[in-house]
Amino acid sequence: MRRALRLLLITAAVGILVGACGAGALYMFQTSLDGDIVRLPDALPATEDDRPPPEPGVGENWLLVGTDSRSEEATTGEDAQGELWRPGQQRTDTIMLIHLSEGRNRVCVISIPRDSWVTVPGKGKAKINAAFSWGGPALLIRTVEKLTGVRIDHYAAIDFQGFASAVDAIGGVDVDIAETVHDPYRKVTWQAGRRHLDGEQALLFVRQRAGLPGGDLDRIKRQQALLNSVADKVLSAETLTNPVKVNNLLRALTRSFSVDAKVTTGMLRSRMIDLAGVDSLDYVTMPVERTGTRSGQSVVLLDLPEVRALSAAVQDDRVDDYVKEHDSGNAVDTVR
Repeated sequence: MRRALRLLLITAAVGILVGACGAGALYMFQTSLDGDIVRLPDALPATEDDRPPPEPGVGENWLLVGTDSRSEEATTGEDAQGELWRPGQQRTDTIMLIHLSEGRNRVCVISIPRDSWVTVPGKGKAKINAAFSWGGPALLIRTVEKLTGVRIDHYAAIDFQGFASAVDAIGGVDVDIAETVHDPYRKVTWQAGRRHLDGEQALLFVRQRAGLPGGDLDRIKRQQALLNSVADKVLSAETLTNPVKVNNLLRALTRSFSVDAKVTTGMLRSRMIDLAGVDSLDYVTMPVERTGTRSGQSVVLLDLPEVRALSAAVQDDRVDDYVKEHDSGNAVDTVR
């Protein structure tokens, strides 16, 4: 029922847009959106050396990255003034491997802790977010592929400013907070209960880790909870039956994200329709053994046997079975 309702809403939204502006104007609108998309010609690795080979029939994998530009200038999307990647100056606060099943009815979002201690090709052992700092998107993709054996088909990046703009474009989002917590760095207290967040508040919410019992692992769950809330809002009747909101949303997304050179507006529209038909949406954290210290740094040590098992499930397009068998999905309806 939920899948049918969302598909109906997508169809209604398209019908409203066509009726409002005519087919010719709609084509011009899509062309304009396509022009807004910022494509990164060097995002995907330049060669196939040491990359997992493409395997048709097992779904599609995206690497979604939230960049910490440590700058007031936008670094992703049309409004970018700074560069997405400056060697040695930027790292990633958010790394998500998103698997879309071949049947387009199942999605799994796998968050990789930014402090995961991994092998970075050509650099040796380091935190995974150092790969982005050293070699930009291409080296980060190669690092994730080496860790998982999963081929990354597409890449998307958004910085903090773009994230806040996208949340504001849909009128904010709601989150449920399990217990009152205080962020000592940003001097914000989050009261337990349901909260409506605008873009700036959402940014503060997903950046906190100090004061959370699970530290960065709790922050990952906050990131996933917010992503889930955004998806629900995007695919709601409130958004999809309002042509002004649809326009604002599409503009915000295309202006805020940077993607690899193979991504088109048609592909993004198709993926939006895919999301409307999703039956299963799982949120997972890459399996962790424990935290520790390496080379004087606090790091996250992954549970490598379980990482291999999860990765094999992604490769075989059966990740939903893995989540059920291991009871490893994160609850995102309510978070700390």
